[in-house]
Amino acid sequence: MPPKGGFKKKAPSDGTSTPSTPSLAVQLSYLHQPRPFKNPHYTKNVNRRAKNLKTVLAQERERERAEREARRLEREELMKTDPQAAVDIPEEAPTYTTIDAPPSVIPHKHLCDITGLEAPYTDPATGLRYHDKSVYEIVKGLSISIAKDYLSARGVNSIVK
Repeated sequence: MPPKGGFKKKAPSDGTSTPSTPSLAVQLSYLHQPRPFKNPHYTKNVNRRAKNLKTVLAQERERERAEREARRLEREELMKTDPQAAVDIPEEAPTYTTIDAPPSVIPHKHLCDITGLEAPYTDPATGLRYHDKSVYEIVKGLSISIAKDYLSARGVNSIVK
């Protein structure tokens, strides 16, 4: 049975104790080192709360709606004072976020109906586009109904010969 006080040795009470050396972990610790990359005067804003995505998107839509309304009111005011100047202001310039952008002038890429890769070739019998000769072997083996299904998935409703 171990002694009642555990295995700790008591320090002598006469004041002759040696100062204890810190452990290796304490000596190598970076915990008490200064961190110059942190702002010492930073205080956290307690009124700020995290917003979920739905709230952020709703606020963004509301902000855009308010901007459009402000531009519309500005055009109306300008129309009252100077009708010619109001004609020169475009209604809304198309951007990536507006749906009213004109169609692209860049030609569409032709994609393989089987693999989805670029398709430089088209089968004359079925009208299916294919990537290379290994895919062409598959296209030749397709039945007419399957070829029609592939064409309808692409949005083509032509008659397969």
